[in-house]
Amino acid sequence: MRNRKMVIDNRRAMVCMLTITLLLFPVVAFTTGTLRIILALPLALFFPGYTLLSALFPRREDMDSFRRMVFSVGLSIVVLPVSGLVLNYTPWGIEPFPILVSIFLFILITSSIAWYRQRELPEPERLSFTLEIRLSGWKDMSGLTRTLAVIMLVAVLTTIGSLGYAMTTPGQGDRYSEFYIMGPEDDAAEYTYETTAGQPVYLTMVIVNHEHEPLGYRVEMVSGGDSIRSLTTGTIDHDEEWQREVDFVLSVPGENRKVEFYLYTDNSSEPYFDEPLHIYIDVR
Repeated sequence: MRNRKMVIDNRRAMVCMLTITLLLFPVVAFTTGTLRIILALPLALFFPGYTLLSALFPRREDMDSFRRMVFSVGLSIVVLPVSGLVLNYTPWGIEPFPILVSIFLFILITSSIAWYRQRELPEPERLSFTLEIRLSGWKDMSGLTRTLAVIMLVAVLTTIGSLGYAMTTPGQGDRYSEFYIMGPEDDAAEYTYETTAGQPVYLTMVIVNHEHEPLGYRVEMVSGGDSIRSLTTGTIDHDEEWQREVDFVLSVPGENRKVEFYLYTDNSSEPYFDEPLHIYIDVR
């Protein structure tokens, strides 16, 4: 079988990359899970590094085609965390949509620089590369080229695996629940510190589930070692907030009556927090 060769002009290649990026951008932005990972791979693992290399090394003789492909993958893997680090100090934070926007802008800017620099070069010096398919290609490679090929393959597979794991498996450090109480006007400083025995005390209770699975919660209100009220939330989905105005009654007068709030999940008999929330109330 004869070898097959295809000469690709770099400027046309970058136009194709920008077109693909524009087409994939809305699709990736509004998909989730495995489909998002598959569609985002070229945006994450190749395009940023390739356009950056084209801007830095616009001449054909600057780098051979194979090394350019290898370094494109390596630089793309570097660009992503740097982009995330920059976004971390912006109001948008490290979220999928801002990351996509930053990658698109990076590809657009570096492609524009590469286009301008190559336009200033004589035609024979402009970057282009030959895509060649050979059955005996691996045998004909030098030791260094084989090593680079293996490194690129390992880097790509590792990155794909890491992306897939990160997208589908939540980190243990990210599993937590929020639990806090506020006064009737949703202000932590507006608790009722005085009440009359037998009169209800109102407050706002908030629970937020960040456990990456639906959970139900139970709250036990305790004063003086005795339960004064128990309530359940029903099932709360991941990242869902449960907020209700609740009340309790203290029947025994006294100063600085301590009221404790114990949070339980529906699959545990132990309190979620070592120390319960508490407030002090004077009961007349």
